[in-house]
Amino acid sequence: LMANDYLPKFKPGQAITRTASATITAGQMVTVAGAVAIADSVTFLGVAGRDAVTGQTMGVWCDGVQRLTASAAIAAGDRVKCAAAGKIATLTAGSDAYDRLVGIALEAATADGDVIAVKMAR
Repeated sequence: LMANDYLPKFKPGQAITRTASATITAGQMVTVAGAVAIADSVTFLGVAGRDAVTGQTMGVWCDGVQRLTASAAIAAGDRVKCAAAGKIATLTAGSDAYDRLVGIALEAATADGDVIAVKMAR
């Protein structure tokens, strides 16, 4: 690198490395601090790439299309937000703030625990 060159720390499409601050299960939405995202989280970062316990590093996927776990029925095309236990739920237009937007559901979920494709918004 030359003195004035710049390279990003992580390239688009790559997982960002974070340290878990709690027990994490692969596929859960996690926060910038490395914890499981709670309902209506505005500090979510992305989805955990592997199981981790406090102090372990994990990859966090922040963009692209990810497989996320629904907390209830979600229609394809719905905007989604964080729900309890690192899951997702439908974002309610008019009452949920934009900073809660995780992404757009590309598939429908019929019940809690269904795993669906979501185009990440951040």
